[in-house]
Amino acid sequence: MEMKNIPFGITNWAEITPTEHKGTTGVALWRTQQFDNLRVRMVEYSAGYCADHWCEKGHILLCLEGELHTELTDGRKFVLTPGVSYQVADQAEAHRSQTQMGAKLFIVD
Repeated sequence: MEMKNIPFGITNWAEITPTEHKGTTGVALWRTQQFDNLRVRMVEYSAGYCADHWCEKGHILLCLEGELHTELTDGRKFVLTPGVSYQVADQAEAHRSQTQMGAKLFIVD
């Protein structure tokens, strides 16, 4: 990840209009900021959310609230709780997430 052409600034996430992204079940609300080629998001997953695809995009992801279960295609499973993060490179390991209770995440990709 190369960060350039991004002047100093602040983001009040409450002022960003969310977009809705449906999962197989549940919904994700994304508040998104684009900085050059860097996407930064605050994402809220509803209770019962399950992703509708295997994601191959790289992310740095921090769980702020709730609990997120992430599965890799090789069968490994991970649980993120507040203060726990994961990182994965583009095209490295496909992953998909779900949550029973809901979760709020900060994601950079």
